[in-house]
Parts: sequence; structure tokens; C-alpha cells
Amino acid sequence: MKADLSPRMQVALYGVLCVLLIPFVFPTWWMVTSSIKPISDIFAFPPQLFPQNQDWTSYSKVFELQPFVRQYWNSAYIAAVVTAGTMIISSMAGYAFARIRFPGANLIFMVVLLGLLIPSEVTIVPLFQMFLKAGMVNTHWPLILVPIFGAPSVFATFVMRQFFVTLPAELEEAARVDGLGRFKIFRKIALPLAKPALASVAIFTFLHSWNLFLEPIVFLSSAEMFTLPQALTQYTDAYGGPMWNIQLAAATLTALPVLIVFVIAQKQFVEGLAHTGLKG
Repeated sequence: MKADLSPRMQVALYGVLCVLLIPFVFPTWWMVTSSIKPISDIFAFPPQLFPQNQDWTSYSKVFELQPFVRQYWNSAYIAAVVTAGTMIISSMAGYAFARIRFPGANLIFMVVLLGLLIPSEVTIVPLFQMFLKAGMVNTHWPLILVPIFGAPSVFATFVMRQFFVTLPAELEEAARVDGLGRFKIFRKIALPLAKPALASVAIFTFLHSWNLFLEPIVFLSSAEMFTLPQALTQYTDAYGGPMWNIQLAAATLTALPVLIVFVIAQKQFVEGLAHTGLKG
């Protein structure tokens, strides 16, 4: 399409795209620049797009007021474990639903998908009671187990199933001729071909776990156990009001891994979405 446009039309197209990007880019720009502004300049009118009085002390206060390094580590390792666990379970479940024919497979798959329709607010109280009896409250186990076996894993299973459906059946038939069993076909043939879909699942799962907010509030009570979304709410003054520049500095540091992951894996992410179309 790009080759069919004249240079003038291409310039106009890029101009329109730049304008459309403003609502998405401006909040991030405002967050980063406001993190190095004094509080009085954050609410100045007209807004200052470029900080006139830079104040970098808000970043040091992020670590002084909260055990931010520990909280950063909590979010990082929880997101890594949840992502790895979800990829393993969803890839195996997705392959089973796509390739293994057993009685009631489609019905079971529809029942699994119904999990996406249940809001987390509905199940949070029973889950709290269950983890309380198991002695897991104020630990990270609920933040690991709930996403791996909850809605994020259901969505990931759907994505993986849609990808495996598109694989030619001839690949498996050739592998069976070579003497490979079901699990080896999955591990040596299907799984390597599913790298784009796995990349999409990894990004979605990582983002969900990194931004998880409701479950940490319910299950965690000590600052050392907090994850980043919950930690951001703790930067308040003596009257309970937010310390805006410090909170925005913490939010900027929190957003960095998400941006880095997406920049590194954006090609695989787009390719994975293209390969997991709504083919039945």
C-alpha cells in the first residue's frame, strides 16, 4: 500500500498518524516529565510540556519512603513465574484441545472459556477464605496460583489452541511415521513452531501479572511483601493525599520493564496475533 501512495500522500498519512498518537503518547510524556517537577509545577496552567525547574530528588525519595527494591523484585519474580507457568499449561492445554480428539472436547473447551466471563471480584472472597485456611495469606502464593489457573491462563489456552489448529496435520502424520509419540510431536514439532503464539502469551501474561492490583490488596498486608501496583498507593503525605511527583517517579520506574519487554518482543507479538486468528 505504501508503494501506491505518492510522496505527498505519504507525508499526509504520517502526519495524521502522528496526530492520532498524541492521546497515547501524551500521558506517558506527562508522567515522565512530571516526575522531575516540583509539585507546584505539576498543576501549573498552562501545563508545562518541558520541566522548567527540574527536581530529581523525587527518585531518591521513592527508595527512602518504601522498600522499593524489594517490591520491585517481588513483582519481577512473580511475573516471571506466572508467565513461565502459564506458557507451559496453556501450550499443553491448547495443543490437547486442538489436536487430541476425545469425547466432549468442544464442550469442555466452551466451559473453560466461560471462565473469562466471571469477574475476579466475584471469586476474590472465596479465594481469600481458601488461602486463609491454607495459611497462604500475606504470601505470594495467591498471586502466582490464581493467574496460572485463572482467567489469564484461560485466555492463553484459547490463543494457543487457535494457533495449533492452523498447523498442517501432515506434520504430525509424518512424525508418527518416524515413530514419534504424542508428547514428542508436541515438544519437537508443534511447540517450536508455536514461538510467535508463545511470545504473545508471554507478553499478555507478563503485563497482567505486573499490573495485578486487586489480589495484592486482598492477600498482602506488609510493605515488604507488596508488589509495585500496591506500593504506588503508599506514597501519601500526612493527610493521606498523594505525593504526586514521588508517585509519578515510582510509576515511571514501574513502567520501564513493560516498555522494554514490548520493544524487545514486539515483532513476535504482532506475528503471534497474526497467526492466532479466529479459525475454528
